[in-house]
Amino acid sequence: MNATPDLQAVDVTLDGAVAIVRLRRPAKRNALSDGLILALRQTFETLPEAARAAVICGEGEHFCAGLDLSELRERDAGEGVMHSRLWHTALEAIEKGRVPVVAALHGAVVGGGLELASACHVRVADDSAYFALPEGSRGIFVGGSGSVRIPKLIGVPRMMEMMLTGRVYDAEAGERIGLAQYRVPAGQALPKALELARRIAENAPLTNFALMHALPRIAEQASDHGLFTEALISAIAQAAPEAKARLRAFLEGKAAKVRKDA
Repeated sequence: MNATPDLQAVDVTLDGAVAIVRLRRPAKRNALSDGLILALRQTFETLPEAARAAVICGEGEHFCAGLDLSELRERDAGEGVMHSRLWHTALEAIEKGRVPVVAALHGAVVGGGLELASACHVRVADDSAYFALPEGSRGIFVGGSGSVRIPKLIGVPRMMEMMLTGRVYDAEAGERIGLAQYRVPAGQALPKALELARRIAENAPLTNFALMHALPRIAEQASDHGLFTEALISAIAQAAPEAKARLRAFLEGKAAKVRKDA
């Protein structure tokens, strides 16, 4: 692999405690080149220290239309494995990084774009968004961790059907089956994602880290192992000074209570 990070394809700005990571290949519908994938990895491995949450979005009319097929070339099996692992490492830098990531989805969320979205922790789709996995019709298979992450969102049968038939889900259906947790009017994905990211950034960092790194592992453990891991993580989180201060503020009536409209 001779690709290098395409740093012009990713823009990072800091909005308070939220890092906004924008894909910047609008002429290509933000299709994922190897350079862009490497730039995403580098971006999430080196987020500004002040960032406590991140939003990833796409410039132009689409979030991401998938793999840049103009880069697709003949590879032997070994080269294909290494290429797929390149993507795996980059998307793990998002899913298993330092801060929670909210995806703001609009337009095409297709193929590798859906794989990228599935690596994020919260997904907001506006009404222009549509979801598809066209690899089946193109004679290829997902290679950017989609076969691991997407079934956890929508189940194996539904992902299989998407790839077998080329079915396209609109934003309403995408939210209903679990591809997004929020649906908003067209043009409102980024504002809603920023609102959620700001709320997430207010959480105790150790709690956010536990939710990102411990919760998915606990869910995959045998119940007895999961319960033991939960006990350990719970004890570690509540022992943090910030957790103690927050609990004390609640007991003293200085913290907001949960309300129906919150």
